[in-house]
Amino acid sequence: MTIKELLEDMPCKVTGPVDTPVTGIVYDSRMVKPGCVFVCLVGSKTDSHVYAAQAAEGGAAAVVTQHDIAPVSCTEIRVEDTRKALALLSAAWFGHPAEKLKVIGVTGTKGKTTSTYMIHSILEAAGITTGIIGTIGTVIGSQLIKTNNTTPESYDIQKFMRMMVDAGCRACVLEASSIGLRDHRVDGFTFDIGLFTNFSEDHIGGLEHKDMAEYMACKAMLFQKCRLGVINIDDENWKGITAGHTCELTSYGFGSEAKLHAENPELVSQPGYLGIAFDLCGSMQGRVRIDISGKFNVYNALGAVAVCQQFGVALDNVRKGLDTVKVKGRVEPVEVPGGYTLLIDYAHNAVSMENILTTLREYHPNRLICMFGAGGNRPKLRRYEMGEVSGKLADLSVITADNSRYEDVMDILADIEVGLKKTTGKYIVVPDRKQAIKYCIDNAQKGDVVVLAGKGHEDYQEIKGVKYPFDERDVIHDILQEEGKLPAEY
Repeated sequence: MTIKELLEDMPCKVTGPVDTPVTGIVYDSRMVKPGCVFVCLVGSKTDSHVYAAQAAEGGAAAVVTQHDIAPVSCTEIRVEDTRKALALLSAAWFGHPAEKLKVIGVTGTKGKTTSTYMIHSILEAAGITTGIIGTIGTVIGSQLIKTNNTTPESYDIQKFMRMMVDAGCRACVLEASSIGLRDHRVDGFTFDIGLFTNFSEDHIGGLEHKDMAEYMACKAMLFQKCRLGVINIDDENWKGITAGHTCELTSYGFGSEAKLHAENPELVSQPGYLGIAFDLCGSMQGRVRIDISGKFNVYNALGAVAVCQQFGVALDNVRKGLDTVKVKGRVEPVEVPGGYTLLIDYAHNAVSMENILTTLREYHPNRLICMFGAGGNRPKLRRYEMGEVSGKLADLSVITADNSRYEDVMDILADIEVGLKKTTGKYIVVPDRKQAIKYCIDNAQKGDVVVLAGKGHEDYQEIKGVKYPFDERDVIHDILQEEGKLPAEY
């Protein structure tokens, strides 16, 4: 592919030769190789235009810029926005893989990850091979590729979609964060379907959004980039989210005015399974159940079903997909002997802990046990609040290490105790996280619900700048194996 072929249909001004062969697209100056096109991105800390000359000297075939630089010894491609250009160039470089997939974008403050996994589970049950790009990573078949952002950089999105096409995927479901939408990471293609889950205050300040209006406007961008919008009309912000939409719209919710709606929700509780059942009404009808706790997950399920209806899936596929869906680190059940329920969840602040503990209380467990810690080098207020929430809502709090980073774990636990002591809740301090998990397993009683909070999908513990392997699933397995308690099918 030449520079000219790469730039086809992309608005730009070119200075220099365009018949030079291209060997790749690069946006990190450390990755420059002879023949590549180096895209100069303007970041919050660094403007990589300062590396343009260095890239040219390193053999780059071209540099892509959005403002003036000193003359370079290679072709210069001037564009209005280099982040948007990176998306367009990446799509061209990987052969526009989105054109060979049905691409679904999911946006909202909460529920994006759960919704993407529900969609994936239903489509896979219907025989439609589907990839995922999101918070937990990129899923292609049995492969999980870790990523740093909920919505990766546009180059990586295009690369992953090309890998999905090559692996035989027919669909891709992608978490479209407000930052990802704002920074043009999902430019260069049109979503077939966009899903809106809900909207509430988050990501305000710092390097994120200056206010709620900007946050909403960025979320709304998805519905100017898709062919069909699937909207939760029970959320009072849905009209603001769809302002300026250029797509068709369909709806879901609990009210009969929604095209797909739910009725008769009922909690389902048994050891190892805390879910919810409800009736699908409207555009699809039948009773289904979800293997994820909490009535709010009815909304996530409704949105997922409304999306999958566009693929013509049958009710049996929906039932199977929802009843077997697993989301790593999101109220994730782990099979254990003993008649109690053990869950892993990512809750790592007071708000998320209050949500998960309040949800689990609805299932009327014998006891609700919450094991958690708090991150080091983070505000102490978060620790006080987490301790107070767990003290009020859990029957027993087991406080332990999380990512202590450069702080002493005992100092962190002392801060958590400040919050706990404001309540009458019982608690125990077990600084070593493996030993804390062992304590929970050894002391769990029939009918208890035990939630290991804070790590979720993470598979490490960060201590003094080093990330040590620590996947709670493996830790649980090792403890059960050491104690001779593994189920026969483990």
